[in-house]
Amino acid sequence: MARGKSPLFSLPKERQTFSHYEARDLMISITIDNLVKKFGQQTALNGISLRIEPGEIFFLLGPSGCGKTTLLRNIAGFYIPESGRILFGDDDVTNLPPHKRNTGMMFQSYALWPHLTVARNVAFGLEERKVPAAEIQKRVAEALASVKMDQYAERKIAQLSGGQQQRVALARALVIRPRALLLDEPLSNLDAKLRLEMRTEIRRVCKEFGLTAIYVTHDQKEALSISDRIAILEGGKIAQIGEPEEVYRRPHSRVVADFIGETNFLPGTVTAAVNGTASVETSVGALRGVVSDPAWNPQIGEAVTLSVRPEAWTIRPDASGTNTVRGRIGESIYLGEVAQYQFLAGDQALKIFELNPRLSTRPTDRDLYAAAEPDDVVVLRK
Repeated sequence: MARGKSPLFSLPKERQTFSHYEARDLMISITIDNLVKKFGQQTALNGISLRIEPGEIFFLLGPSGCGKTTLLRNIAGFYIPESGRILFGDDDVTNLPPHKRNTGMMFQSYALWPHLTVARNVAFGLEERKVPAAEIQKRVAEALASVKMDQYAERKIAQLSGGQQQRVALARALVIRPRALLLDEPLSNLDAKLRLEMRTEIRRVCKEFGLTAIYVTHDQKEALSISDRIAILEGGKIAQIGEPEEVYRRPHSRVVADFIGETNFLPGTVTAAVNGTASVETSVGALRGVVSDPAWNPQIGEAVTLSVRPEAWTIRPDASGTNTVRGRIGESIYLGEVAQYQFLAGDQALKIFELNPRLSTRPTDRDLYAAAEPDDVVVLRK
């Protein structure tokens, strides 16, 4: 190839973009039906069933070893399950090899060829598929333009920043016109500022082209900010599926509440339960909250756990309002937009976040009250 701008990958004056008709025409649902995957005697996936809608950005989230990456690799075709089915639309792809599933992949490592230019990296998958040169030129130009990297087509990978390399990896995944985009911790190697930038970029691209995307991450903020829905996995099973706000505000179990964000757990005993709410006696007093798991009706006298997010508490000088807890400020940390307090109430040390704090500290020499609305108190199985 000659030095300078290669005519093979040159762009016209008007930036090329993917045909929305072509992209959206490829939109598919993905159905996982009772999937079981074992490694020796260990069951990594234990009867997973879920459906991902066409054009949906679906996140798999959970602690290390929960099965999220194993599930993604089954969907990609790198693993074949012991039983169950994987459907792309109406097509059963359970036993197909990866190259016949036509999925785009983005990995934690960018997996780019350092000796090739940006354009050649993006073109690689098309060349392997024996796509005609003219079509490669068109599609590489479109893919690079879609991630705003068309002006870097002739640069070597080593000349790019981490964020730019990730954009190239995204373009390479898009250029093959994938039926689905599969992402495995794609932003974990970027610094905080670039992660924020690429979160927005990935969601923009997926929505602009109507891609069905499955995204594995351990980063809760990433999941909450990008996803349409989230599945929390625990021990090879699905603990909960829902929209980000639903999973955060209405966790069905202690595992989900503990994994998504920060929370305060208060053990107690049910004293009354009616219409999806319950009153619970705890060591810091009686609190009323919402039963979020629709499959569970707590009984009077049953031991339960309350989950209250740190930002749900407000600190007051008196006991006005509902669900008030008396205590004193212990440690406090001022972080500018938020102050974090340790609120000492009986034998409990509650974590409380105050947004836009007026003072860097609260008085520690007298009793105060922390209050939480019943809608912010979640009643969970013990």
